Amino acid sequence: MSDFSIVEAQGIRKVFPNMSAPVLDGVSLTVDSGDIVALMGPSGSGKSTLMNILGCLDGPSDGSYSLGGKDVSTLSSRERAWVRLHYIGFVFQSFHLISDHTVLENVTLPLYYAGVDRHEREARAVELIERVGLGHRLNHRPAQLSGGEKQRVAIARAVSGAPRVLLADEPTGALDTKTGNAVMELLLEIHEARALTLIIVTHDPEVAEFCHRKVFLRDGKIVPRGGRHAANA
Repeated sequence: MSDFSIVEAQGIRKVFPNMSAPVLDGVSLTVDSGDIVALMGPSGSGKSTLMNILGCLDGPSDGSYSLGGKDVSTLSSRERAWVRLHYIGFVFQSFHLISDHTVLENVTLPLYYAGVDRHEREARAVELIERVGLGHRLNHRPAQLSGGEKQRVAIARAVSGAPRVLLADEPTGALDTKTGNAVMELLLEIHEARALTLIIVTHDPEVAEFCHRKVFLRDGKIVPRGGRHAANA
């Protein structure tokens, strides 16, 4: 960890039309560069909504959000897309791989959108795929892979653009315990090798134990929950 706060959210509120209460109600969260944070809480607590805002998939209704020292809370949809492409990687429970693309094609996709030339993006993708242990699967499609292999491809794709923040939404939720632990170990290896900031949404206390810090949400607010892992920094 470092003394530099890469994520600074202050007083975040999110209100959706036709809902009587805000989904997020005054959430403030600071995450240091290189930190590993677990976002936890029951269904409906606001975890996924907060993740969407931190990942610039959506903007807050009120409050401020700075990423790497830049205020991104008022950006347009197009500007948020640029931030996502260059600063943020995503790993999802359901993998979100493109079914008719090979492993290599899936991992090179963010580099294609970033304008990296074909030779370089394929070389970078192959290196990452080999790093996650799937060099022998380059030309396989997702239907030919196990759940753990799909998540390894998704992780390689998420970090192919060298993001500063990696957001993982229930990354082990579709996996058995052994495979899930292997995926978490891989995330930690990549976190250390690339000095990433890692934010994980999880219901699983075992996954949370891999993290430096746990943040608990309930009814759209961050709430204390035991000892030094309690809430905001």
